[in-house]
Amino acid sequence: MIKILHLSDIHMGSGFSHGRINPATGLNTRLEDFAATLSKCMDRAISEPVDLVIFGGDAFPDSTPPPFVKEAFARQFSRLVDAQIPTVLLVGNHDQHSQGQGGASLGIYRTLGIPKFIVGDRLETHLIHTRNGAVQVVTLPWLTRSTLMTRSETESLSVSDVNQLLTEKLTIAMEGEIRRLNPEIPTILLAHLMADKASLGAERFLAVGKGFNIPVSMLTRPCFDYVALGHVHKHQNLNLSNNPPVIYPGSIERVDFSEEKEDKGFVLVNLERGKAEWEFCALPVRVFLTIKVKVSESENPQADLVKAIGKKQIQDAVVRLVYQLRSEQLDLIDNAELHALLGEAHSYTIQPELVSQLARPRLPELNANNSIEPLDALKTYLASREDLKDITESMLEAAQGLLGIEEEVLVEF
Repeated sequence: MIKILHLSDIHMGSGFSHGRINPATGLNTRLEDFAATLSKCMDRAISEPVDLVIFGGDAFPDSTPPPFVKEAFARQFSRLVDAQIPTVLLVGNHDQHSQGQGGASLGIYRTLGIPKFIVGDRLETHLIHTRNGAVQVVTLPWLTRSTLMTRSETESLSVSDVNQLLTEKLTIAMEGEIRRLNPEIPTILLAHLMADKASLGAERFLAVGKGFNIPVSMLTRPCFDYVALGHVHKHQNLNLSNNPPVIYPGSIERVDFSEEKEDKGFVLVNLERGKAEWEFCALPVRVFLTIKVKVSESENPQADLVKAIGKKQIQDAVVRLVYQLRSEQLDLIDNAELHALLGEAHSYTIQPELVSQLARPRLPELNANNSIEPLDALKTYLASREDLKDITESMLEAAQGLLGIEEEVLVEF
């Protein structure tokens, strides 16, 4: 059997707002977290040892990370070169230029011609010779409308019609690759995509090139022995029959509070023609913790907040304290005491919410590394406007149409 380590969505350089500067290194502690977690993945790959490492895309938050972030990523993957473990780096949506062209942040590995390193920036089949035999890896990077279609082809079509046409074009392209496969050699489909049955996490809010949903039926082909996916941050198997397994390993670290309750890790696979056995390997990552307290009816809101904080294990965690109160209670809150109590957390935020404001739908938590999808922003706004209820559906349809004819926009993440 061929042993494979499948990981994805590293996002090295994300979440700096949840960290602090380490005075000993001058680096953000969340960058150090991500680097340490990636190091654990490399440790396992080398200690097994595995025959192949496949990365499902999204190395960084965007296509132009600063040099010190690229260095942290490269330092870990260079260990695979030293261990002579073949590696495939797939281009994800965050690895592309905003126009969806090329693997800007990963292209250097192709340019340098690093031995046994393959950059999957196009639909292509790679025959890889490992210590325990050959394996075929079909790479399918993140695709946008402009990758497969011209603007003129989409001008008069609805969003659903565009998605249908894109799926048809991708099916034809995939068939061309499948016909060239050697049926005697184990085959992996390595793809960065949004499958139609996937359960979403933070990736729905992050800024990327506009993509489209891929039917799981397109992935569960008998020619594929294992389908290795990237893009969705929540670990899941989309084909419970495991024939073949269709696996999102999820991200290796929590990017924000939307992933607070998700396990993080990678997948180990034992592969042979017609059979793939896999195991999710959880990683010890920093805890994200939300403490939510309603004190609007309390006679002593400060005491209730102190009690709620005391019940939680906050040491070294990324914490947010969210409490709801009335405007007349503001003077009863001792913020200095709250800051002191939360001081043992790795980092923390305090978010008071006035009861009068609670009727407003809250937008997802955002920072400098991400943005909300326009359609989600519109839905949130319309949900707060009872006077627009009768025209909500038509407004959403019109918005979908406008977004559908844009050749390229920033959405998702």
